[in-house]
Amino acid sequence: MSAPERFLGFPDWAPERLLDLLALAADLKAGRATGSLRGKVVALYFQNPSLRTRASLESALFRLGAHPVALNAGAGTWDVEHRDGVVMEGLAQEHVREGAPVLARYADAIGVRAFPRLANWEEEREEPVLSAFARHATCPVFSMEGAARHPLQGLADALTLQERLGDPRGQRFVLTWAPHPKPLPMSVPNSAVEAAALLGMEVVVARPEGFGLDPQVLGWSDALARARGGSVRETTDRVEALGGARAVYAKSWGGLSWYGDWDREALVRKEHRDWTLRAADLERGRDPFFLHCLPVRRNVVVEDAVLDGPRSAVVDEAENRLWTAMALLLRLLRGGVHRDAQPPHEGPLLA
Repeated sequence: MSAPERFLGFPDWAPERLLDLLALAADLKAGRATGSLRGKVVALYFQNPSLRTRASLESALFRLGAHPVALNAGAGTWDVEHRDGVVMEGLAQEHVREGAPVLARYADAIGVRAFPRLANWEEEREEPVLSAFARHATCPVFSMEGAARHPLQGLADALTLQERLGDPRGQRFVLTWAPHPKPLPMSVPNSAVEAAALLGMEVVVARPEGFGLDPQVLGWSDALARARGGSVRETTDRVEALGGARAVYAKSWGGLSWYGDWDREALVRKEHRDWTLRAADLERGRDPFFLHCLPVRRNVVVEDAVLDGPRSAVVDEAENRLWTAMALLLRLLRGGVHRDAQPPHEGPLLA
């Protein structure tokens, strides 16, 4: 018997399958397709707060005729321990070895959201919590954001790039580091790079010295991009990076050079407050639009003039979390899909 399917990040699925998923999402959004997961139940286990992820998934499941069971760790349900061999004298009252298979008896799929502890990147890049759920569940498991990747956000990013650019191949996508009061995970920037690479874009990561992304993620993304006519590189020269940009994504993340030593990293972070993205920065590009996963700290990561200006695509990008979530759930659970040239009637998109 084969192991249940998992989707913890783009590397889990072939590029052709990811592109098919994006095509389905576009058809669902345009009304050219309808889908059904009638009678299915999906458990959504959150170890961290959520707005877009929870709302988009619950809305997606409703529109497909399925039912979500949302569980918040430590608030209405138990904290779950994922490490093997530990003496459970801490906050966790349940182990994933029991929790995951029990949930799998109730649900047809499990979504898990678990941020990193920001302590040891070598461990956290392996997605320890999500991987533990995937090992012990007997149903499909998907990531609602983990330590190293946020594939649901990456799918929405890719759909937005396709909508805005048509054929994004060869066009410049700039991911620029931005200031923030505290270190953040690399999950969103990693998945943003992978999304643009999937579309064959010229991906440029602009960041200060010491804030490079994981070389393994960059290497995998560069190979993916080159197979599709693009490339991936890093630079500390933000002015050069922004030249010719068609899409600019501003996001903060903690520096790998000081990973786990955040007091020391904070001193370096303060030196780069001038990396706040401003409207004048976008003028260096080729009529670029602006992306961000949200929530965003205004006038820290990006100034008001960008977020409130005509170049901002952040609300469209957030909406696309719904359509790509619907497409993922349909593919993951092999739901029924009906394509029709005529838009559907008003109401839930049920086949």
